[in-house]
Amino acid sequence: MLDPEQWLPLLVVVFTIISIVLLSLPSTFRSDVRFKKDGNPIRPRVQILVLGDIGRSPRIQYHALSIAKHGALVDLIGYTSSELHPRIRSESRIIVHGLAPAPDCLRTSNKWLFLLFAPLKAVFQTLSVYYTLGYRTPPAQWLLVQNPPTIPTLPVAQTICFIRNTRLIIDWHNFGYSILALKLGSTHPLVRLSWLLERAFSTKATAHLTVSNAMARVLQGKWGLKDLVLPLHDRPFPEFQPLDESQRNEFLGRCPDTGPFMHKFSTGDMNLLVSSTSWTPDEDFSLLLEALLSYSKLATSAQPRLPEILAIITGKGPQKESFVSRIGALTEAGKLKRVHLRTAWLSVEDYAKLLGSADLGVSLHTSSSGVDLPMKVVDMLGCGLPVVGWDRFEAWPELVREGINGRGFHSSDSLCTALASLFGSDKQHLRRLRQGALLDGQRRWDDEWNSVAGKLLGLCA
Repeated sequence: MLDPEQWLPLLVVVFTIISIVLLSLPSTFRSDVRFKKDGNPIRPRVQILVLGDIGRSPRIQYHALSIAKHGALVDLIGYTSSELHPRIRSESRIIVHGLAPAPDCLRTSNKWLFLLFAPLKAVFQTLSVYYTLGYRTPPAQWLLVQNPPTIPTLPVAQTICFIRNTRLIIDWHNFGYSILALKLGSTHPLVRLSWLLERAFSTKATAHLTVSNAMARVLQGKWGLKDLVLPLHDRPFPEFQPLDESQRNEFLGRCPDTGPFMHKFSTGDMNLLVSSTSWTPDEDFSLLLEALLSYSKLATSAQPRLPEILAIITGKGPQKESFVSRIGALTEAGKLKRVHLRTAWLSVEDYAKLLGSADLGVSLHTSSSGVDLPMKVVDMLGCGLPVVGWDRFEAWPELVREGINGRGFHSSDSLCTALASLFGSDKQHLRRLRQGALLDGQRRWDDEWNSVAGKLLGLCA
């Protein structure tokens, strides 16, 4: 048995280690302190975290702008590889904290290497996010986190909220496990583990925001979440507005992809089709390509009066290059005689004007979970642009009403049929859909956000 002289040094070492750990923990938010030393009130502060590119996360940027608009301070945390919304940079109440990207050696599209590198990448991201949330930013009253990705976002967020006395809001854009299933298959053990972790680490949040009513029902029903679950539908931001004829002609004339076709637009011999994508597996662009091939055959045989189509596809992502190569090969082979395909990456302002100038929008979002909704369709409706989209998932009718503001399709043949019907000689149906889109686009982001998130955060009455 150790005598006091032997175990006392060990106790000193243990006590020293514990003291260092406790003293090095992040500072906590004090809800009882409401005024600064100079007597001025302390502004509410909100941390917003997205483990992704902030510039390609419009909903997260809209959250930040809405919070700042109501006088609160915002620490916006994420990757900064793409251009941010112009108002983010000019808003003094928003501070952007860029996360260090994972080393290139940990990135791979190979399924088996992914299983090896994913844990190492998660460790790197865990340290980066923990350090940023805990030490680079002051303590906040609220932490709003985008999910997915779930790992390591939600475990780190839960830890930080516990240490710093911060309340957690999870903003559900989709389910992380369902996206992982696209890569590994729905029966893979890691997908099952991902679902268990996602469910476990979401139970302690103060509140949940969802992009659809269907998603809220899943969280409350199948997941059994007892916390506050509030649907907050995406709505268009002020940039996305309908254009009048002069504004449309001005944009089409100066845009490099549309300028050469101005005469055909003015005579009605060509229609402008627009789609936006992040070029990920949950959007099958071969559907659009096959539909356009069928349309080209139709327009050069049975229905020669069909107008030409200029299809512009915007966005960046991993599958873009293979799609561009396929377009080039088909065009060179003369299989797209009545169709012209272009890809583009535009600023927010020009993207909004492109939507406002188009005749029809296309959504190929298939929804890995069945309950998320594509924000691109929201932007299209905000510009008064009718939409045709993949409709074989539960949440779709929350956004597009069949025959009122758009149409659904379930195959390349049904998409081709919709295009031929809407662009045919009688365009009354297309005009009716545009009227429906204009009506639906009248409810804006501020209207939705103030009544849901604004009240939750105590920023709106």
